[in-house]
Amino acid sequence: MTEETWIERFGRRVSRNVESWMPDPLIFALILSIITMLMALFIMQPYTKMSSFDTLKWLFMNAWYKGFWELLAFAMQMCLILVTGYAIAYHPKVYTGLRKLATIPKNTKQAVALTAAISMMCSWINWGLGLIVGAVLARAIGVEFYKQGKPLHYPAVCAAGYAGLGLTWHWGISASAPLLSNTPGHVFEKLLKELFGTGLVSLGETVFHPYTIANFVLIFLSSIIIYWLLAPRNEKLMKGIDVIAPHILELEKKEEEEKAVANERGEIKIADRLENSKILAAIIVFVFFVSMVYWFSEKGFLTGLDLNAVNYIFILVGFALYLNPVAYMRAITRAAGATAGIILQFPFYAGIMGLLRYSVVTAGGPNLATVLANSVAAYATPLTWPVICWLLSGFINIFIPSGGGQWAATGEVLLRVSASLGVPPGKTIIAYAAGDMWTNLFTPFWAIPLLGITGTRARDVFGYTIAVMILSAVPFAIGLTFIPYY
Repeated sequence: MTEETWIERFGRRVSRNVESWMPDPLIFALILSIITMLMALFIMQPYTKMSSFDTLKWLFMNAWYKGFWELLAFAMQMCLILVTGYAIAYHPKVYTGLRKLATIPKNTKQAVALTAAISMMCSWINWGLGLIVGAVLARAIGVEFYKQGKPLHYPAVCAAGYAGLGLTWHWGISASAPLLSNTPGHVFEKLLKELFGTGLVSLGETVFHPYTIANFVLIFLSSIIIYWLLAPRNEKLMKGIDVIAPHILELEKKEEEEKAVANERGEIKIADRLENSKILAAIIVFVFFVSMVYWFSEKGFLTGLDLNAVNYIFILVGFALYLNPVAYMRAITRAAGATAGIILQFPFYAGIMGLLRYSVVTAGGPNLATVLANSVAAYATPLTWPVICWLLSGFINIFIPSGGGQWAATGEVLLRVSASLGVPPGKTIIAYAAGDMWTNLFTPFWAIPLLGITGTRARDVFGYTIAVMILSAVPFAIGLTFIPYY
């Protein structure tokens, strides 16, 4: 029997403990909502300045309800990022490539390291793509190992599929805070102009800055090592896909049978030609491509690459890959199911954001987010600010697991502290982004699509992601503090 290393034992113990307490993501959101309400009451103490009736009105209507519907437009942008990334990952050529990748690893450690690397690289390009590719690859590896009769610890591989959402996405080209800060008319444009002399922060100061790239490389390499070290070697402790998600094997079999039936149907019928027209798809690709060329010619690449542009590009790539309107639509329809959790839960997190953002007791007074942020930021220096900003953002992300939503709630405080300490806004945004994605490894909200694709439960996977979160704190702190920002 292979003896466990201390780090493998650590991962297994964390996983075992998480299995006993980690609830479904929806329950997690409901519990966080109640906790945030209690924080608002006890920290802001509205009952000392108003009646019980007005206190409840302040809490439930002025803060919770006001925030509940405020992020619908942003939620739509997030859903588009997810479904367009999903459609690309499930394109036959891309999916075939992932199936071939699944044959490369020979054991759990290799499978975990490969899945984490692919997830982090793809998430840098697009967080939705990285999430889905990571999930699909993890599932494909689980099926491949089962077919070959090789032992595999499926939960660890699925946890690696979530690596990009916790470690790299918010430093990439679909990063919410950097993109929003580079979008004309964004919520902090006037504040940035007042504090730093310019209303926009270009991607050259955030995503493509050497500080960010160096931190990305550090986290990418160290995290692969962490995932590899955590993955178990003892075959007696492993749980394959047949144990964790046996229904996935049935789905795989059904999908293979459906493909066989589809291949027997032969050529497309005349009535379906328009729906499957490559010419029509090519025209749309041309329109999208030319409009993007004009857009970037006028705005410049770093300035023009905002959230809307990223979604537009991925719709373009989707049409170009499929070159079949109906086939692409079917892929989007298949992907839409993965957004169900976001559709229901996003308003709850928006309500939590409202509690943090609109919990103002007296006119002109601070909100709950400001009180929390200021209580931590008061101890910052120019050297320690990136780490403090990272930890603070990581904590608040537990309550607002939305990069854009949290930035809207706390960005003003972070930018004001940054200006007072003489820290460039780009460096603060990157430190904030690190914290926002880091504690995604603790909260199951964004893992909903991955859980659905891999057939796992949050409690199966999150022991390993939480272990990675704990161990990755060291390279995060070192990189954010000591890598220079010029």
